[in-house]
Amino acid sequence: MSEVKDEYKNVAIFGQGYVGLPLSLSFALRGCNVYGVDVVEKLVNEINNGITYHTEKFEDKGIREILNDELKNKRYRATLDFNEAMDVCNNIIVTVGIPIKNGEYELSDLLDCCRKIGKKLKKGDLIVIRSTVIPGTTEEIILPALEEESHMKAGKDFFLAYSSERIAEGKAFEEFAYMPTVVAGINSESAKRAKELLSVVCKTEIITASCIKVVETSKVFENVQRDVNIAMVQEFARFCEAIGIDTFEVVNVANTHKRVKLLTPGPGVGGYCIPNAYYYIEPKAKEAGVSLDILKLCRHKNEMLPETIVDMLDGQAKSAGKELKNMKVGILGIAMKDYSNDDRISPPIEIAKILKERCLKVEAYDPVVPSKYDFKVNSLKQAVSDKDAVMILAKQKEFDDLNIDDLIKNLKPGTIILDTRNLFSKYVSKFKKNNIIYKSL
Repeated sequence: MSEVKDEYKNVAIFGQGYVGLPLSLSFALRGCNVYGVDVVEKLVNEINNGITYHTEKFEDKGIREILNDELKNKRYRATLDFNEAMDVCNNIIVTVGIPIKNGEYELSDLLDCCRKIGKKLKKGDLIVIRSTVIPGTTEEIILPALEEESHMKAGKDFFLAYSSERIAEGKAFEEFAYMPTVVAGINSESAKRAKELLSVVCKTEIITASCIKVVETSKVFENVQRDVNIAMVQEFARFCEAIGIDTFEVVNVANTHKRVKLLTPGPGVGGYCIPNAYYYIEPKAKEAGVSLDILKLCRHKNEMLPETIVDMLDGQAKSAGKELKNMKVGILGIAMKDYSNDDRISPPIEIAKILKERCLKVEAYDPVVPSKYDFKVNSLKQAVSDKDAVMILAKQKEFDDLNIDDLIKNLKPGTIILDTRNLFSKYVSKFKKNNIIYKSL
């Protein structure tokens, strides 16, 4: 572990969620003294007791082991106390998000956090915003708020920069270290200091962009392009289904082309980043008089995917001579994506709710999602037994390791399996032999 310069040893990271906690621990692992600040008392208490439900790993160590090591080494602590963190630390990183409500962004959490930081700013402090934001937010909203609260001048008395968060959940530690990082500052000194701070964790290329708005916009574009690609492959899936060929095989064949990288279809688009991205740029586009019709259509298509998946189950039920409204449905996987414990904006959760609204009995199982739901059960066996249909909506390691014969023993004849993750496609003949109706996307 290389020696950290004294000026970058004390770091306060505001927001201890899916980005903030692994980022905090990444700095602590490199020898920094880190304060992880959050406003949720239960979360702070759990973290300080060594409890986290994240599924991150780094160099064969799980995040819970890393957390307990850094707590023991006293290089990391979670706190509710803004003042304590600001008194000790001269490097502040903000990971507080911007939620979307009814298609409109809500800045209040991020802005409140920045105003509190502004009240306690010291001369020479560095603030780096690492939240995904609406282009222009750092300079047009955060900067004036910091100056107003601190009575100091940005770029002279304190330093302000923006660096996009680019991690994929489940790979946070690795990608903080080895994903190229992009940064820009309100002036050259701000950019220089931010680059030096981020180099404590980032061990690969750190790119300095010409201005903050470029980095803010590129981050949103990174997420929107995945939204578009997902909408595209979902239409491919419907086409393949209509002409009677396997979508996953088609995608695999197409991806043998060196310049093609199609995604695979699934039950929808979840998490905090991709579903929100379009709504971060829509207001700016309206201000500038720019049409985003293609992006808007893709977002609408993806928002409708849970309904589409339920309609697919309805179609399978009718083909089997069943009425969807009279069925019992089991669900495997309620995380927003495979191998995750994150259920924010989760398509499987939305699918479960739609099924319940259609008067179905629904029981869902996920071994790693900690949230409680009235349809959630405690075992895979309970989720699949005595069901008319079973939907696979998110992969988890327990499902990968499942003995297929044990699964079939718990399924009654005539059960419909709608496998949106292509998890059990290799067992089609075995399902058919046991009078199980199998359908993948």
